[in-house]
Amino acid sequence: MDIQRSLELLHMTIYTQSVSPCGRYLAAGNNYGEIAVFSLSAALSSEAKEESKKPVASFAAHSGAIYAMVSTDRQLLSAGNGEVKAWNWSEIVKKSCKEAWSRRPPYGSRLEVPEINSLQLNLKDNTLLMAGGDCVIHMMDLETGAFTREFQGHTDYIHCLALREQLRECLSGSEDGTVRIWDLRTGGQVQSIEVHKYEECSRPQNGKWISCLATDSDWMVCGGGPALTLWHLRSVTPTTVFPLPQCQQQVMFYQDLILSAGHSPTINHLQISGEVKAQIPCLPRCVHSISINERSAEHKVLTAAGSSHFIDVFTNFGYRAFSLNFT
Repeated sequence: MDIQRSLELLHMTIYTQSVSPCGRYLAAGNNYGEIAVFSLSAALSSEAKEESKKPVASFAAHSGAIYAMVSTDRQLLSAGNGEVKAWNWSEIVKKSCKEAWSRRPPYGSRLEVPEINSLQLNLKDNTLLMAGGDCVIHMMDLETGAFTREFQGHTDYIHCLALREQLRECLSGSEDGTVRIWDLRTGGQVQSIEVHKYEECSRPQNGKWISCLATDSDWMVCGGGPALTLWHLRSVTPTTVFPLPQCQQQVMFYQDLILSAGHSPTINHLQISGEVKAQIPCLPRCVHSISINERSAEHKVLTAAGSSHFIDVFTNFGYRAFSLNFT
């Protein structure tokens, strides 16, 4: 390996992951605009070798960092500086990595190209929601590629999106310190929650930015500068503040737990009551992405990625089984 690549590996950050529709492959995007695709079936095989933990395909996808990826039933969608690109999974697994299409939201006359930091698929409407540096959520029709709606109201960078599907709503968390709830049918803002103004959540020393959120019916969990907190959305009440001193960057509901990760080399298993059930060590010092492969029971794993060229794989979620290597 040449010295240039050795230095790149040393400073690599993996911001995002996405599982293929069949559940047998995992794609990861890094700060150099590269996508690597790993075979989970090969890496989890009883005959797996070190080579099985390296990419089966990798390619330069964007000119800058890739911050978000999602998979439809046919395509891998990736987002970086100002645009979303699509890649056909059927071609990726054959190591043919040709761009299927590329779209750029209507940014108007901006001189700077804002980065897209979050993608969210809305399968009911066959639309893609995207948000980032222009403080606007853009809705794109996946059938036609047309941008059909904008959700405006945030006054600073948007970090994260989540769907509340039963109510046809979208939630967004921003650098401006708010979580906003939007009606997907009308484009109107339903509610704005200024998380940092609630004393139990506030941590002024860390700022007011919201970096992660997840929803489950009437419940929301969010954090960033403010402490990671479970909220009851109907009453807009913070019900549980989790005792995690570090800023959290990723969070999800999983069965009867909440899983989170952020500015420490651990995956946190949290109980709704606020108890920290477990903190599982991982290799990245800062975790930017956690993902659970729900698409294949045979290859169901939790994967964690961040400030490292390794992606940790947890087979029973209680310990790190091995790591994939984004070489």
